[in-house]
Amino acid sequence: MNKLKDKVAIVTGASKGIGASIAKYFAAEGAKVVVNYASSKEGADKVVKSITSQGGIAIAVHGDVSKEADVVKMFEETKNIFGSLDILVNNAGVYLYEPIEQISAETFHKSFNINVLGSILAIQESLKLFGDKGGNIINISSGASNSPLPTGSVYSATKTALDAITIALSKEFSGRNIRINSILPGIVETEGSHSAGFIGSEAEANFVSKTPLGRTGQPDDIAKVAVFLASDDAAWITGEKITVGGGIYGF
Repeated sequence: MNKLKDKVAIVTGASKGIGASIAKYFAAEGAKVVVNYASSKEGADKVVKSITSQGGIAIAVHGDVSKEADVVKMFEETKNIFGSLDILVNNAGVYLYEPIEQISAETFHKSFNINVLGSILAIQESLKLFGDKGGNIINISSGASNSPLPTGSVYSATKTALDAITIALSKEFSGRNIRINSILPGIVETEGSHSAGFIGSEAEANFVSKTPLGRTGQPDDIAKVAVFLASDDAAWITGEKITVGGGIYGF
């Protein structure tokens, strides 16, 4: 399993959920992984321990992606330890669903600062480490980008913006050997979906009943697609939005 042998990857928001799974799968394929976290050092250390116990290489690096100084520091630490960068996964995000009457300037800016600005800041820093060899960027978007749900106006807007960034940059990077794609997960069982009370609810049962593959997704379902996009198997793919949702977002 060496699809990413000797590649250096940063996965933001990798202390749990989809990010943690991507970090583990990347390491299993031979990548040296920077496990970024904003608040859960314990979670990030657990991911690193899981990777290193299997013979992989990983470090935990703190950084709030919505803060420029933190992002710069994270990439500097990556350069100091691993020397370069090949893959960036923009996974860090905040999942806020609120009725329109309850949306505040604070929650609006929090959502856009983490989900959109954070990805832009990370991309800017990644370009400095990619160098002439090029690189690979994967943005973790959401099926809500194409199919917004009630109370999800701001969240969906952030993910739609992220997809627009993906498409625009795929053209802006022409001739630079940099690929960029979005993964749009459907309903996935994570710590966040559990804490939100979604897992085990009638809403989950309703989604599953409408999903052709008949189940809620798992973080590994997303991680496997991320490995594909990060590898040379996807060398002819850029500027794409790839939905991974069991068919629920089919048109």
